[in-house]
Amino acid sequence: LYEEAVFRMRDDVSVGYPVNMAMKQVNLFPHMVIQMTAIGEEAGALDAMLFKVAEYFEEEVNNAVDALSSLLEPLIMVFIGTIVGGMVIGMYLPIFKLGAVVG
Repeated sequence: LYEEAVFRMRDDVSVGYPVNMAMKQVNLFPHMVIQMTAIGEEAGALDAMLFKVAEYFEEEVNNAVDALSSLLEPLIMVFIGTIVGGMVIGMYLPIFKLGAVVG
């Protein structure tokens, strides 16, 4: 999907379309990215704007990963606790049954 979009964008840019118009036509990029690309093209600093876009999305991914890991940590602890609890019960249950038979 993205590969086809990049090839279409490349073809559009090679015939003279601005990068932001090519991005708009493929309908895969957020509006903010298209706007920042347009501003970068008008200012003659497209590389700096695309770098800012990359930094923004890198920060978004880092925030999403942090949120996901903070949600998964308690679940992992419960899972490990259940396994350890099952092992402890599995070890002590025969001892308690033996005590009931002897007593």
